[in-house]
Amino acid sequence: MTRTPQTSPVPAADATASSETGTTRTRRRWPFVAAATVAAVAVAGGAVAFADARKTVTLDVDGDLRTVTSYSDSVDDLLSSQGVVVDDRDLVTPASGAALQDGADVVVRSGKELTVQVDGEQADAWVTALDADEALDTLTARGGDVRIVASRDGERASLPVDVDTDGPVAVVHDGTTDVVDGGEDVEAVLAEADVKLAGSDRVHVADAANPGVKKAVAQAVAAQEKQADKKAAEATAQTEQVAAEPAAEPQVAVVVQRVETKKVTTTKAVAHETKTKKSGDRYSDLDPKVVKKGKDGERTIVQQVTTVDGKVVKKSEVSDEVTTKPVTRVLVKGTKERPEPEPETPTYSGSTRSIGKQMAAERGWTGSEWTCLESLWTKESGWNASAANPSSGAYGIPQSLPGSKMASAGSDWQTNPATQIEWGLGYIADVYGTPCGAWGHSQSVNWY
Repeated sequence: MTRTPQTSPVPAADATASSETGTTRTRRRWPFVAAATVAAVAVAGGAVAFADARKTVTLDVDGDLRTVTSYSDSVDDLLSSQGVVVDDRDLVTPASGAALQDGADVVVRSGKELTVQVDGEQADAWVTALDADEALDTLTARGGDVRIVASRDGERASLPVDVDTDGPVAVVHDGTTDVVDGGEDVEAVLAEADVKLAGSDRVHVADAANPGVKKAVAQAVAAQEKQADKKAAEATAQTEQVAAEPAAEPQVAVVVQRVETKKVTTTKAVAHETKTKKSGDRYSDLDPKVVKKGKDGERTIVQQVTTVDGKVVKKSEVSDEVTTKPVTRVLVKGTKERPEPEPETPTYSGSTRSIGKQMAAERGWTGSEWTCLESLWTKESGWNASAANPSSGAYGIPQSLPGSKMASAGSDWQTNPATQIEWGLGYIADVYGTPCGAWGHSQSVNWY
């Protein structure tokens, strides 16, 4: 609905207008003309009809009350005469086409478009309410969590409707709640609570019974009542005790949400890789050798983070890049096979017979077997490691023929009794099985 400036139209004869603050009558004087009596009667008769058409009504335009005396036949005519223009989104009662009755209350409510949040989803809604309290009553009747969103312009916040002109308003902000007198606009309410807005802050109006603000509002009212009781007690300390009147409970709450958007930088490690090279110069049984130490890199991530009252509600990535490259760790793994170790030759001490007895015992040849062995090699060489048969070429304690056969037991076969005995014991085991077997053959044919 729009209101057009009301000019001072020329009223019809005998028309009057009045308001709540006083009554102003403007009478149009008709010129007198010499006329016959019949003419005078006609004029008099018209005056009677005019008086019957005059009506006194109360016109309420968005809470602005005025008493109007009008000769309009219909509500439409009344509104037109008062410069009130309505459209399809406005509410008029009685209906604009209805006949105007004397003493009627004509109410006009302008349609207003609000931005609302219903269960977190933003939408637009049209209402004919006078203030946010009345609008919320209408909107919450449909169910859901409903909030009226204030528009922002720099550090200002505004609504198309008043906040609540009939009672106090709770202002929820910065972790606290203040209760202030009702105000026509959001700006005045915030100013009374000494709340200043930053450019990105959000402001909305909610029902004081909304679960999101109910507890905070109740605590604020309780604190206000406690303060009022204290002041009443102080004022009447010397006189009769008078209880403070209970504080009126706010029906709506103006909620200020602090919104901050900033860039947040975080870093993450970038794991380094490990590369292994093979080398034929290093034995395979050795652990890999580190030839280059590895080092993790670093990734830097920049995000745009938006918080509402300290809680993160949105993150968007600005950049993500590796700012320090990782260093690859390099190992060398050997592929060279290690040669088989030389067999260890036991160390023996004592005479050649003593060495022979120890080595025979290691094969389990003791007792009679040792006796047979001792007799066999006493006959052959007298246990002399240098014994040589000039006719046959046999050599050493076991009289190997030729002596070089004993090289299979060790390169020192010519001088080491243990090497000679080792070969000789192996020969007996392979050919005769035991020393007694070899001794028996030697006794039979005089050789073994």
